Amino acid sequence: MSARFDGKVVVITGGSRGQGASHAERLASEGADVLCGDVLDEVGEEMAAGLRAKNLRVTYQHLDVTSSDDWATAMAWCDERGRLDVLVNNAGIIHVNPLTEETLAGWNQTMAVNATGTLLGMQAAVPLMRATGGGSIINVASIFGVAGADGYIAYTASKGAIIAMSKTAALELAKDKIRVNSICPGGVSTPMNENEPEGGVVPQTPLGRRAHVSEISGAIAFLASDDAVFVTGTELIIDGGFLAK
Repeated sequence: MSARFDGKVVVITGGSRGQGASHAERLASEGADVLCGDVLDEVGEEMAAGLRAKNLRVTYQHLDVTSSDDWATAMAWCDERGRLDVLVNNAGIIHVNPLTEETLAGWNQTMAVNATGTLLGMQAAVPLMRATGGGSIINVASIFGVAGADGYIAYTASKGAIIAMSKTAALELAKDKIRVNSICPGGVSTPMNENEPEGGVVPQTPLGRRAHVSEISGAIAFLASDDAVFVTGTELIIDGGFLAK
């Protein structure tokens, strides 16, 4: 594996398992010093220890993305290293309820984690990225931030908000050489659904399967790297053709 991220410092939220853990392994394998934040502390510590056993520089830290104090602690870790180059706002929750049955509590929790957590992360990262001389912020949205999904009113609203915020942030931060993009995965194989190969969006996906987490990590690595130096303010669809129909 190449060392595109030698000397780079990376923060990934929702990093204890699944896509976040995969992104951490990919960027660390290319030389990055990675901080994974999550609220699943035992799982996160075990994940980070496993990657360190592979001689990868990965640290786990408790990070509730809705907490400004937790974000400050994460930025202090970066400050100790003198820089922040990449932020991957990957943390998120799925919430299912149709429009007429959605509760204010369910709506608020979904928006708090998915949308407000992304906002707080960007706000926390900008000062250090400015001091670093630039950086890349990658916000994880969804194909259901682009298209509707029956029964997912709060989830689709939160993911649509991420796409819109990313565009606005890209405009505001371009002068600082901070690129901001979002990715929109379709179905992705995780421990929660790996035993249900026919479920979810697979029947409507032209490639006929979910993505492996490593396939999403490849897109993260691209957007985080200088290979994407002229890419900002856009959303990258990674859905096996789902939205092409």
